[in-house]
Amino acid sequence: MQSVTEPSISDELRQRYLSASRVLVLTGAGVSAESGVPTFRGGGNSSVWKGMPFDVISSARMVERNLPAVWEWFDYRRDLLQGLSPNRAHHEIAKWQDHFSEFTLVTQNVDGLHQRAGSRDVIELHGSIWRVRCTVCHARFEIHPAQPRVEACPDCSEPVRPDVVLFGEILPAGAFERAAAAAAECELCFVIGTSALVYPAAGLPEIAHAAGAFVCEVNPERTPLSDLCDVSLMGKAGEVLTLFSRLRSETV
Repeated sequence: MQSVTEPSISDELRQRYLSASRVLVLTGAGVSAESGVPTFRGGGNSSVWKGMPFDVISSARMVERNLPAVWEWFDYRRDLLQGLSPNRAHHEIAKWQDHFSEFTLVTQNVDGLHQRAGSRDVIELHGSIWRVRCTVCHARFEIHPAQPRVEACPDCSEPVRPDVVLFGEILPAGAFERAAAAAAECELCFVIGTSALVYPAAGLPEIAHAAGAFVCEVNPERTPLSDLCDVSLMGKAGEVLTLFSRLRSETV
């Protein structure tokens, strides 16, 4: 693995980026953090909401025990997100979908900032904070920031919950399967702003690498995935991805 402390694009990565047809991008919390999105993970069992650890208030068990408390927590999170905007990394990734003939964007983030930057058909492994799901019939409905949140399912009148993957839950049906299929077929895989600690998402670059893809990590620091990657660009996502924008402009 090649590692660089000051981000620069190697000749090999340059050629692969310019010639690739099938590209997969996996993004994590580090991308959204540059927009000011808090991760809420203080480490260990840090209390983050009225004395409750993150993995308690954001758990499937809490939905069953105290759904109003879960909604109070997620309403607070949505209020924080309303005033934030996509950053340079979000906008650059959105441009890539028109640069490559087959482009797949997979995100662990639930904030919707990729879509606001213009990305289409995003595979949301962990759901979206801007959707609700019925606790009984499982129908899904969008939440509009300027309108009151849906309190009950319009179809069956049962309570709704955030349509996000909570601790103790599995990923949405088909989401990982779609992402894994794209990973197995891609030529170039970017892993951007993720700690590579959360599975099964962290398994996607492993699938890509095993299938022969060139894997590039973009992160301010090393991760458990770094040794697997063909190149690791150390830096903030917005700064590093700007280098690829310049690369495209130089070849026009």
